[in-house]
Amino acid sequence: MRKSKAETAETRRRIVEIAAQAFKSKGIYATGVGEIMAAAGLTHGGFYRHFSSKEQLIAEACANSMDALIESAETAAAAGRECFLRHLEDFLSTEYRDDTLGGCPLVAMGSELVRADAETRQIASQGFMELIDVIAKWNPDDDLSAARAEGIFTLSSMIGAVTMSRIVDDSELSNQILNVARERLAFSPASTSNRGSRSDVP
Repeated sequence: MRKSKAETAETRRRIVEIAAQAFKSKGIYATGVGEIMAAAGLTHGGFYRHFSSKEQLIAEACANSMDALIESAETAAAAGRECFLRHLEDFLSTEYRDDTLGGCPLVAMGSELVRADAETRQIASQGFMELIDVIAKWNPDDDLSAARAEGIFTLSSMIGAVTMSRIVDDSELSNQILNVARERLAFSPASTSNRGSRSDVP
């Protein structure tokens, strides 16, 4: 029986979500199409009824992960300053570090995204800039370029800290990297109140 357009769209969505988790957990190029399709309860041959290539799936999986990351940041920001700062601080937690299925694709797949095709890199780049814009809105500085520069520094520091905390083989050092990043970025409302022009931005 021929599937309806709605069923086909739902199957495609499920494949993308499974791929997004698999790529973050095991790596883009270490994860085969057959493995993803099997996890979705589908045959390898059915892949090309939904995607023209693995590269197309990589691009859509990256977009899926970036959209989820941006949505969670915007939701936290809409809930108020303290909630947003707590959201950013949680990014530098051991729980976030250890979550290889969810979380930030720039952390989990960064080194592979460098070698991805132009479409995937554009998606990752756009997502990065959207996250910077969310952070920049919390900077009381009237200078937009200064607020965006602060956002670039904050987000880059967060991504770098979580990435290195996953790479190092010393658990104590891993925890220290996260702790130092939290302290230096000073996300808590009490800390940010004494940071001058940066008082409302991590």
